[in-house]
Amino acid sequence: MKKILIISNSASGLYEFRKELIQNLKEDNEVYLLLPEEDNDRYVKAFIGEGCKYIHTPFNRRGMNPAKDIALIVTYKRIIKDVSPDVVLTYTIKPNIYGGFAAKNLKISYITNVTGLGTAILDGGLLSKVLLLMYRVATSKAKCIFFQNSSNMEFMKSKGITGCGDVRLLPGSGVNLNEHPYIPYPSEEDGIEALSVMRIMKDKGIDELLQAIDDLGAEGVHFTIAGNYEEETKTIYEPKLEKLVREGKLTYLGFVDDMNPIYEKSHIIVHPSYHEGLSNVCLEAAACGRPIVTTDIPGCRETVNEESGILCQPRLAESLVEALKNVLAFTKEEREAMGKAGRAHVEKNFDRNIVINAYRDYI
Repeated sequence: MKKILIISNSASGLYEFRKELIQNLKEDNEVYLLLPEEDNDRYVKAFIGEGCKYIHTPFNRRGMNPAKDIALIVTYKRIIKDVSPDVVLTYTIKPNIYGGFAAKNLKISYITNVTGLGTAILDGGLLSKVLLLMYRVATSKAKCIFFQNSSNMEFMKSKGITGCGDVRLLPGSGVNLNEHPYIPYPSEEDGIEALSVMRIMKDKGIDELLQAIDDLGAEGVHFTIAGNYEEETKTIYEPKLEKLVREGKLTYLGFVDDMNPIYEKSHIIVHPSYHEGLSNVCLEAAACGRPIVTTDIPGCRETVNEESGILCQPRLAESLVEALKNVLAFTKEEREAMGKAGRAHVEKNFDRNIVINAYRDYI
């Protein structure tokens, strides 16, 4: 029996996208989770209930504070030393970098998963250079680096970020095809419902989406947004969403735990993100059999094919509006066929068992 220690920046993200992997690893290993949430968090409770060992490690997901970040490395190093795991698995930027520093220093085997790069790395500025240097140093002894799309993988390889030389591509986090079954396409007698599932923040394309809603909301299509505001964006976007709600163009649901009933009522999924590792929203919606309108970027374009979705340009509201108009011009039968093609695409390429087997085989 091995000891496996997993470091992530979110209990909810770990549970929603990796619980099957953790459940599988738990069958014949001891699994430790280092997470920032308190032990009364419902996702933490769920992991504890399944027999995982939980260790609270608070940190700020966003921003860089040198003193706090050094303290986080010291905390990770202390915990890794105490647990003495056979392997450390890390997800997301801060755990990848600071958890990597700690595991490397202690000569513990570790596997890094680059779930996405983000604007801070991709914009090419000073912060990007700093983060890439930190990534290169932190992952230099990683036994393997998993990437979620080929563009991110080739970009990081071009920057010399290859770990010990074993770099592999995963189909994102994969999709649990049982939890996200095909849902028959709904009637359009009462109009067409376009759904977006996102954190309310600029990088998810909220500005372009709100413009599209304003332009198209009176043309036989109604929009719904599900997802929380980021703390720093609420004052910016809440008045804009409330205006569209008052005008009858938008329904805002906030955070929704079980999305399947929402997908059931929706006809089109809209995801105008600027960057993704691999969009779980698009994969889950496609698994449920809904046509997708998303951006032509790494991490989104892979989730659709020519039969299942339409791509638009990121950061360009006019392109998003045009893509939506194209889908709206189709017949109901054509949109239904797009959804079925999306389900087939996900079944073939993004079954979550592919991810589980990749980790099992490597560990």
